[in-house]
Amino acid sequence: MEQNKELTRWRMILGEDTQQDFESMQEGFSLTDRDIMMDTALAAIYGGEGSQNQMGGAGKGASSPHITKWMKDVRTLFDPELVKVIQQDAIERKGWKQLLMEPELLEQLEPDIEMASMLLTLKDMIPSKSKDQARAYIQKIVDIINNQISSDLKRSVHAALQKKEHSPLPSAAAIDFPYTIRKNLKHYSSDLQTIIPERVYFFDRKQKSNHWHVILDIDQSGSMSSSIMYSSVTACILASMNAVKTNVVAFDTTIMDLSDLCNDPVDLLYGFQLGGGTDIHKSVKYCEQLIEEPDKTIFFLISDLEEGGNHAGLLHRLQDIKDSGVLVVCLLAIQDGGKPYYSQDMAQKIANLGIPCFACAPEKLPELLHAVLQKQDLSQFMKN
Repeated sequence: MEQNKELTRWRMILGEDTQQDFESMQEGFSLTDRDIMMDTALAAIYGGEGSQNQMGGAGKGASSPHITKWMKDVRTLFDPELVKVIQQDAIERKGWKQLLMEPELLEQLEPDIEMASMLLTLKDMIPSKSKDQARAYIQKIVDIINNQISSDLKRSVHAALQKKEHSPLPSAAAIDFPYTIRKNLKHYSSDLQTIIPERVYFFDRKQKSNHWHVILDIDQSGSMSSSIMYSSVTACILASMNAVKTNVVAFDTTIMDLSDLCNDPVDLLYGFQLGGGTDIHKSVKYCEQLIEEPDKTIFFLISDLEEGGNHAGLLHRLQDIKDSGVLVVCLLAIQDGGKPYYSQDMAQKIANLGIPCFACAPEKLPELLHAVLQKQDLSQFMKN
């Protein structure tokens, strides 16, 4: 066993080209899946010239989606101190240093959500002279997302909230016919064979302050970078609406309440600390304390569901929150290219509680929020 470990260590030090040599030294010698993942991650930085293409270097085009996957793998495989060393070597060896050290290069880059995610991950390593350009680059992505969903999101929320109270203000489009008929049945005319309403009731177009409370509980582990971008912009749009109270909570193994940063999406994004472990149970427990009126609260858990904490406790707490009257929705992580990434086992267990659990394409967020506010069936989103 010790000999095999030693051979594996030397094989990974010397690289993939020596695989056949080690197989000849020991019959049946092979690397485990974890060893192969580690070997690939290290080869991307310390391997030959071909590894440059695997990682994607600095330049004017969009970044390679392999970068964010590589960074997630590195965090998974190595302890935090080694991760810092490997990331620094990546900057030095693969052209990232030029990208981060020269502000004008950031200004030339085409907006790309994966590059923005990488900059957020490495924000503490970006030199002072490049920080403004890095922030401006991230602002470009925020503006793109905002343009994609802001109008539709606000329109969806307004449409969902305005059909709640009745108003004496006349508007044919706003007449609540079923309610008007019920309230005027006693004014039925036998001669005319119709109801002559004494009063017509209308839907109220006024917004009530804090009519709904939306809590976004967002996983900030390394695989969540794309989801965090969209979640942050969505949170800020909601926070700008008087009809909605918004809380944003970020978690790994610790809890960060970022609600005070919702005035600026970039400030909110900079508040996230991408990486680390995951304790969803602890975060859900914290969010439970924020609930004031369960029947007017929507709780979004946004995570890859790779729980490192109390699995049973998490399911128990989600069930309790749902039973209290809160609308609970679990949105699964979206990784590079918009593909869902999540623990299928935990997702199934949450779905078994009667809690909608699915990945939602960013462009569907306004439609989703409208459906949730109207308490509609979300099965159409779960199929997509």
